[in-house]
Amino acid sequence: MTDVYWLEQTDANVPAGNDWLSSSEVARLTSLRFAKRRGDWLLGRWTAKRALAVCLNVPDDLQSLAGIEVRQATSGAPEAFLAEQPAGASISLSHCSGRAICAVAFAPAVLGCDLEKIEERSDVFVADYFTAEEQALVARSPESERALVLALLWSGKESALKALNTGLRLDTRSVVVSCRDFSFDQDGWEALQVCYADDQVFHGWWQRAGDFVHTIVSVPPPNTPVQSQSRGNCANRVPVRIEDAPCPGVLVAGLR
Repeated sequence: MTDVYWLEQTDANVPAGNDWLSSSEVARLTSLRFAKRRGDWLLGRWTAKRALAVCLNVPDDLQSLAGIEVRQATSGAPEAFLAEQPAGASISLSHCSGRAICAVAFAPAVLGCDLEKIEERSDVFVADYFTAEEQALVARSPESERALVLALLWSGKESALKALNTGLRLDTRSVVVSCRDFSFDQDGWEALQVCYADDQVFHGWWQRAGDFVHTIVSVPPPNTPVQSQSRGNCANRVPVRIEDAPCPGVLVAGLR
């Protein structure tokens, strides 16, 4: 098992100035042409730096945050650096509708997270992006919870595709989301799994947060995610190597 920490921030949390960015990050920001793209990029970097500062025990003043840098790997995945050196932490980022989430685990954990808004989706969307089993789950769901089910399934897929370092370049139907205990009125994190290619399983967690869904998956399987709110709540532990579990044959054990 591995420890995973997470933090959510909004546009309102991002400072007006750029003192918390490194020189190369300032150059990257300048190269972004569109205001929305710049806003999303800033929100993602701010959220990641704040989450990493807690886990790496770095002061969260703006000057110290400038020493933390989030770079883009050739795969497109974010990589964390501290004082120009690899930070020894795995991170995953997601942003949606003025919110962002960052998940952090200590290397060599493989990590993926996603933040998805609960909103109506068309039947065409369901047919194009979900497996037959997932479509059946959506069809069985109460109409009042259809949007939640779709947000959860889509978010779980996004998290797994990030952990695979492919993103949406891979067919979303190649990963299948399952939950042992799906509850519409749950409070807190609930377990989920995402199967890929019949022989690789990402274990993780999901939770509803108002009008949004959070999902986090990792290898090794994560303990219940811990919100990164206070300094000192992140313990640098060596992940335990485990064998992948077999992919479950039933998509969801039950609805209640």
